[in-house]
This record gives sequence, C-alpha cells and structure tokens, in this order.
Amino acid sequence: MELISQKTKEIMEKCKARARAFGLSIQGETLEYIVTNRNMLELSPKAMIPTLYDYWVGDIEVIRNKWIYDAYPHNPYETVINTRPPISYYNDNNPDWLNTMIFYHVLGHIDCFQSNVFFRNTWHGDFCGEALTDMRLINRIREEMGEKKRWVDYVIEFARSLDNLVGFYRELENDDTDQMQNTFGLFSEKLDFYFGKFLRQYHNDKLIELKFYYNEIERLNSCQKQFGQKLGESAFFDNHDFKSRFPEFNSVFSKQKSKRREKPRDILQYLMERSEFINKEENKWMKDPMEVIRKTSLYFQAQIRTKNVHEGWASLCHERLFLDDPQIRGHEVDFAKVNSGIVVYPKIGFNPYITYKNLLEFIEELAEKGKLSHEYQLVKDSEARKSFIKNVEPGAGKKAIFEVRKNFDDFMMANFLSDDDFQDFVDKNNLFVAGQRFNPDKLVIEVYIKSRNGKEYRKMLNDRLYHPPYVLINEEKAENGELYLDHAFEGRTLVTKYIPAVLRGLSYLVGGTVNLETTEFEFKDKKEPWFVLQDPEYRPEYKKYRILYTCSGKELDRAVISDEGEGG
Repeated sequence: MELISQKTKEIMEKCKARARAFGLSIQGETLEYIVTNRNMLELSPKAMIPTLYDYWVGDIEVIRNKWIYDAYPHNPYETVINTRPPISYYNDNNPDWLNTMIFYHVLGHIDCFQSNVFFRNTWHGDFCGEALTDMRLINRIREEMGEKKRWVDYVIEFARSLDNLVGFYRELENDDTDQMQNTFGLFSEKLDFYFGKFLRQYHNDKLIELKFYYNEIERLNSCQKQFGQKLGESAFFDNHDFKSRFPEFNSVFSKQKSKRREKPRDILQYLMERSEFINKEENKWMKDPMEVIRKTSLYFQAQIRTKNVHEGWASLCHERLFLDDPQIRGHEVDFAKVNSGIVVYPKIGFNPYITYKNLLEFIEELAEKGKLSHEYQLVKDSEARKSFIKNVEPGAGKKAIFEVRKNFDDFMMANFLSDDDFQDFVDKNNLFVAGQRFNPDKLVIEVYIKSRNGKEYRKMLNDRLYHPPYVLINEEKAENGELYLDHAFEGRTLVTKYIPAVLRGLSYLVGGTVNLETTEFEFKDKKEPWFVLQDPEYRPEYKKYRILYTCSGKELDRAVISDEGEGG
C-alpha cells in the first residue's frame, strides 16, 4: 500500500477544483492510496480502517475472503473512509482515465460525509487516529492479562453481539442539546428546572398565572443585562421577593438534582454503568474494550443508515462531472462500459447506485418545474400533472438535490415523495417488484413481475433498509438485579438462531440472569411456506406469540407468556 504518484495526485487536485465549482464541499486535504487485491482482502474485515483493533474473527474473514477470491476474482475499484483527512483506496491496476472517474465518485462520498447532518458527530474527529489509540489500549490490556488474555476477545465478542443496538439517535440528540447550550447560551440546569418543571407545576396547580412566567423571564433578562450571564443568574435567585414567594425552591432543586441520573442511551452503556459484575475491581478492565466497541459502532451508524443516499449521490456526481471533463476524450466507450456496470437496473431486486441516483434526478426535475409545491400536490388529474409547470428561481432543481444529500438518510429519501409522485417515478423508470413461483410442469422456480405499483416498490425499498431491533431496558419488570430486555415488535422478528449465543454472552457481562421478551410467529401448518411458493397469492395462516427467554449462565429457557392471536 502506497500513496498515489504525484502525476495521479495532480489529476485528483484538478478533479477537486471542478467538484468544488460544481458545489461539492471538500474541506481540507485528502489522502489517496494505491492498494493491491491482497491489501483489499486484508483491510475489508476492518471496514478499511487500517488502525482498527485486532480481533480473531477478522483473521478468519481474511482467510475466507482469500478462498472466495481464488474462486471468483473480484475487488471494488475504490473505497473511501470518513476520517480527518478523508482516506481513499484505489486498485493498483486502474488506468488514469478510470481513476479520474473514480475520483469524482469518491469526492461525492466525501462531500456527503462532510455535509450530511447524520454525520455531524464525526465532522471534527480523526477516526483513524482514535482507532490507533484504541488498538494500542486493547493490546496493552491483552499483555496485562497474560495467560488470561483470551477473555479480552470474549468480552469483545459479547459486546459486538450487541453493537447494533447502540443509541445513535439519542447520541445525536444529546450532542445537539450540548451544542445549542454552548452556541446560544441556553438556560443553566437551575434556570431550566425553575422555568420548566417548577413553574409548570405551580401553573398546573393554579397557584400562578401565565403572566407571572413572562414577568420572570423579563426579570431574568434585566438581571443578566445588568450583571452579565453568570452574575445575573445569581442576582435573579438572590432577589428578596423571589425568596419570600418560593422559600422551598433551593431545597426542591437540590433533591431533584440528587435524584436525577442520566439514563443510559443503550444496553452497552447500561452495562458499563450499572452492571455490578463489570464494576467489580477485578473486572473494570472490561469497560475499555466495551467502550471501544460502542464508539466504533456509533461511528459507523451514520454510514450504514445513509448507504443508499451515498451511492446515489456519488453516482450522480461522477457521471455529471466526468462527462464534462476533457480527460474523457478518447475514452467515451470505456466510460460507457464501466458506468453501465455500476448504474444499471438489475432484473431482480434493486441497485442503490441507479435507484437512488434516479430518485435524486426525479426530485431535481420536480423542483425545476415547481412540482414540489403544495399547489402541485393538490392536482390529481394525470394529464394535468404531466403538463404542470410553475415558475421557480433559477437552479431550484440543483438546490433541491443538495438539500436532499444534506438532510436525508435512506429511509427519508425513499419516503419523501407522495404516493402519486412515487408512482410517476416507478412508471418513468419502468420499475417493478419481482416475485417467485413454482412451475409444476417444468419443475423450476420462476421469477415473474409481481407488481408495478409504486406503493409495493416503495415497500420493497423500505424492507431492504437497515433497521436494528428496538430493545428497551425494562427496570420495572426486573427482579433481584436481573436484566430485563423488552423487544418492541415493529413488524420484524428477531433472528431466533442467534438469541441463545447473544443472551449467554450478555448473561456473563451482567453477572446474572437476563430476560428477553419478544414476539414470534408460528405457522399453523408446517407446509405453509411451500404453499406460498406454489401460489404467490396464498396468505399463510399463523399464530402470534409473546415469548420470554430467560438465560442464567449457559442455561436458557423459552416460555410462551401470551397468545396475541391469529393472522393470515
């Protein structure tokens, strides 16, 4: 693995200049490396982060990848990772014209990394540097553990089985609150309690009128204007009339503050803070690898949830920028061949590169014709919808897609358009949902066009999106220090074959019993899946149960706690 040559770096810098002129946000420098196929195989288990911690599963994946590569040689043209500075890798057999096309694709990814709001917690961090520190920390723990170092990998394995349950959105919310307080000088904890819970309770009890609330805000503003923010707050609470009216305030606030305990945002954080087993002096070392696993998962959550938007945006960028680049001259046919292998609709399923690229271009077209307006949404006649045009500001379409790449994740983009607009999108691109059925005459499984309905196609997109289970910690149902997990059923069951291994690892980290309440289905007839294959319109009959798994050590029990009825 080595840095690209000065000649190739010069091409990249020219691409950056054209990308910035197009409107992409490429902040700071970038690093580009030439890698071999072997490098790709060795880096892929580490998500292309060369400094990521070592773990035995990664070694197994490297061996497996090499076996697969020997049977089916393949590797991506490029890979880019979100760090500071951004790092991208390029296959060592790419010609210059192809690297030019790929550079534009990579710059589209970097722009999305540095502009999309779901990445805002990663905008100021050097993840490769942090990963190197984490790797050294874990290696030091292994050395200190001596002959018991295998337990470090056990803890990593147990924690990784839960790392899809990290509180990504709660972290965003918490960081946004802190940032707003720093930026706008919002209320301190004491003022927040006073104007929030304390006065609201007095108002609910009809002890004060709403006018008093506004008068208090004016008094606070006056104090802070006269004495400054911090001294003004002290003057506000030292006021004689305030103390006479609310003599109990300081006592109530102190009790509230002592009771308040920030609720852990996910299971891993809960274990690190609340598990008596982990917080024993001899087991506190476990917190460090668990925190590394949690932090790494949080870092990748934004990338997982915006994968389709990323690829659609990068594909749009590389196509538009490369087609206008003078370096394409003489390579038009070569570009067409490579690009057609990337942005092409498959016969079955969907390709995020082309589907989300076309979604962006469809939104751009709607914006240019004024069809993102409320006025257009009221038009139901199909012919009137086709001919509808409303004057808009120049560049409205481009502005719209830049807003999409800034504010949307995969789910938001797939569900942004109205049902009518999405049907127009499906019709325009000749999209369909494929189905499978058994042909008894030819004894084969046939693939057929099941539906061209926009709602069905959108459902297929949504069903393919990343959606980790929503598992809550239910302290009310927990008994004797047990951990009780409540899976909120959202239409998808847990993968039951993984439940025993995950609960046994979790039971070890808890140091006791773990309960998991979840929802499962059972077909009335074991032949139901076969009936579905024979007749795609067949609706299987099933029963829905609420199940309780209880795990203590290696012992696992499964019990039905409620029958939620039948369906079909």
